[in-house]
Amino acid sequence: MNRRDFCISSLGAVSLNALMQWNPGFATESVTQPFGSLPPIREITRGPRFHWRGYYDKDLFDPSDRYVLANEIDFEGRTPNANDVLRVGMIDLQNNDAWTELGTTTAWNWQQGCMLQWLPGDKPSVLWNERQDGDFVSKILHVADRTVRVLPMPIYCVSPDGLWGLSVDFRRLNDCRPGYGYAGIADPYADRSAPDETGIWRVDLRTGASQLLLSYAQIAAMEYRNDVKLQFDPARSKHWFNHLLIAPDGKRFLFLHRWRETPADATREKLSKTGFSTRMWTANADGSDLHVVDPYGKTSHFVWRDATTICAWAWHPSHLERFYLYEDQSSRVSVVGPDVMTANGHNTYLPGMNNDWILNDTYPDKGREQHPYLFQVSTGRRVPLAHLLSPAKYQGEFRCDNHPSASRDGKSVVVDSTHGGNGRQVYLIDVSRVVAQQG
Repeated sequence: MNRRDFCISSLGAVSLNALMQWNPGFATESVTQPFGSLPPIREITRGPRFHWRGYYDKDLFDPSDRYVLANEIDFEGRTPNANDVLRVGMIDLQNNDAWTELGTTTAWNWQQGCMLQWLPGDKPSVLWNERQDGDFVSKILHVADRTVRVLPMPIYCVSPDGLWGLSVDFRRLNDCRPGYGYAGIADPYADRSAPDETGIWRVDLRTGASQLLLSYAQIAAMEYRNDVKLQFDPARSKHWFNHLLIAPDGKRFLFLHRWRETPADATREKLSKTGFSTRMWTANADGSDLHVVDPYGKTSHFVWRDATTICAWAWHPSHLERFYLYEDQSSRVSVVGPDVMTANGHNTYLPGMNNDWILNDTYPDKGREQHPYLFQVSTGRRVPLAHLLSPAKYQGEFRCDNHPSASRDGKSVVVDSTHGGNGRQVYLIDVSRVVAQQG
């Protein structure tokens, strides 16, 4: 019996009892690398369709670590159009990696999918974005009974209690940052550098009620450090928001304000390879008490270490481009692993490890290999997890970043990769023996 014989296109074919038995476990079959210099890794999705997950900072493992969320599509290498249907589903790690389809969407991109993620709460529920009746919306699926609620706005990230989320204008993102917005709805403010009608919204995930917290006009007009040399002049640039994340205690959130001087004849392909300037901000959950965490123009990936500290790749006068710890609402900054974590990547902390292990990856090196790894803060050691070949065609908007994310118990890691020759697929890495070592 092949893998697709185990696949389930409807949750109606799965017993309610099976779905509600959220039992943890790590199957060991199909290991493609022996434990030694590298931990075991196995492919948990397979062709002919292509698979990848939501973004690296989302909860992609269910509360029991049995099910992993992923996206499925039947093409690669071109920009999604409004009619391209993405399937969303979950992989059963205890049942031959069986695929259960949960729904579909036409609101997605190559870098972040459709913001697919498990929603915090007592009932196992999954959230993703969709396009419906001329608007971008979000759906919340209660897994056990397949009931669906539709919220009137798309969601970027959710609060730790699952009661509210943040939204940005994905129409504008599609114009300003190819690979991060959604096709199908034109930006009504495309010819304006910083509109005041839209920006970052707070959305009640129970009622769908929304409130505009920060507009593009508001944030673009805020004072810039006169001692910082920025790549692009804000006054001649188009402004947008990217990468939002709510603090672990739900009291503040983090976001990137970006801008770029954009020629009228700029193509999508050119924009996907063109730089921009960035300010990293935090704010209270109601949009008040704004604070510029990093004014130097080059903030990239980040994660909240705790409710008051942020770990981010950025430029700072002390060590230039490195990972730094920023204390929110202060000017205190310290470097992280300056001689070991020397390249930009998608960083998170392993759960349940007292912030001692940072999970990260790299972009392709000169040999087109990507290198997901763990960095132990207490010892300063870097532990490679894999060396994954990324063919040259995976570049720009269509690149396949590893985007590593960890299980709830911190003992497993999932990555997206193209090294297997079957296009982008999802791989599971067992890091339990790595984190059990004390250095």
